[in-house]
Amino acid sequence: MTALFGLDLRGRRVVVAGGGTVASRRVRRFLSEGAAVVVVAPDASDDLRRHAQHGDLEWRDRGIVEEDLNDAWFVLAATDDAGLNDQVAAWAEARRVFCIDASDASRGTARQAAASTHGDLAIGVISTDAPDPARIRAVRDALAAHVDAGAVDLRRHRDGTGRVILVGSGPGDPGLITVRGRQALAEADVVVTDRLGATELLVTVPYDVEVINVGKSPDNHPVPQAEINRILVEHALAGRTVVRLKGGDPFVFGRGGEEAHACIVAGVDVEVVPGVTSALSVPARAGIPVTQRGVATSVLVTSGHAGADRAAVAAMVSGATVVILMGVSALPEIVAAGLAGGASPETPVAIIEKGTMQGERVTRGNLADIADNATETGVKPPAVIVIGDVARPELLASEIAATP
Repeated sequence: MTALFGLDLRGRRVVVAGGGTVASRRVRRFLSEGAAVVVVAPDASDDLRRHAQHGDLEWRDRGIVEEDLNDAWFVLAATDDAGLNDQVAAWAEARRVFCIDASDASRGTARQAAASTHGDLAIGVISTDAPDPARIRAVRDALAAHVDAGAVDLRRHRDGTGRVILVGSGPGDPGLITVRGRQALAEADVVVTDRLGATELLVTVPYDVEVINVGKSPDNHPVPQAEINRILVEHALAGRTVVRLKGGDPFVFGRGGEEAHACIVAGVDVEVVPGVTSALSVPARAGIPVTQRGVATSVLVTSGHAGADRAAVAAMVSGATVVILMGVSALPEIVAAGLAGGASPETPVAIIEKGTMQGERVTRGNLADIADNATETGVKPPAVIVIGDVARPELLASEIAATP
């Protein structure tokens, strides 16, 4: 019977005999776990050579000898000589060092699990009988998909240190949250959520998870930022895992930096899970590439709360793409500033409402008439404004036609 254990290899010597494909694949895993890897082989793959050149591992350019196992915590025998692999495994067993024999797992004293990581949990699958790598990988992948879909409650059952996880939920479509973001929701004891973003994800959390809505709208800020910071810190200090679910990316006009700072000052562990920002994803979903060869090679992302600042005006004039978030109410001022600064009245503009969600709508025009168009069509937040030649409705069709 094979027992399954977790080994902490961080900073510990792992000796790898062999430098071919199998060794390369396993070495990547050891390096990702923080092991001090020593590869002993007269020849090595390009991948291993690059790792050695960067100082990620030590490569001894020769055949392995028993003394190479000195001070080893773990050994991998992965040469192309089955007899030599068996010999290395025997040396390791004599030294009471666990060893994987890549030629025949039954001759070694260890087997490497097919593993996946989910936040602070790892899932491992091994064969207890004859080795069957394809089989254990298939089982691992099925389990990982089940967990990452949010189908498993990952909350801690023992009391522990509280923490805050700032999660960017993306622009609105729940399918655009990151894998780590979904994992974090499954770990949450408390979710502090915004009005915007993929709030549909909240239906996946268990009923006994506390959900606190601190959402804001352009004219209504019911929960001040200082109070949001206090809520996060208070629940974390009480030993809870708190997920701060924010629209888009936490650090793109989301005040995530202030929330992270509040946690750090209070001595609370904080993790930041980046999100898909609406500044780039909403135009993309609407068929607007914010950069395009021969059209625009730079993009400026700005907040529209205070109208168009000098950087935004300069970008409009220079032909760069300008993406404005939270700018619907200030659109007339933004247009006026751009025109006064020298931007062409014919500059294309697109406004995408409810990007990536049901009811998505695109209102188009140019800098001279977009404010009137927005009033006529009743544009409302949340919306992303794109100013520049990339907003031409025929752009993609013309670019594709011109591509050889």
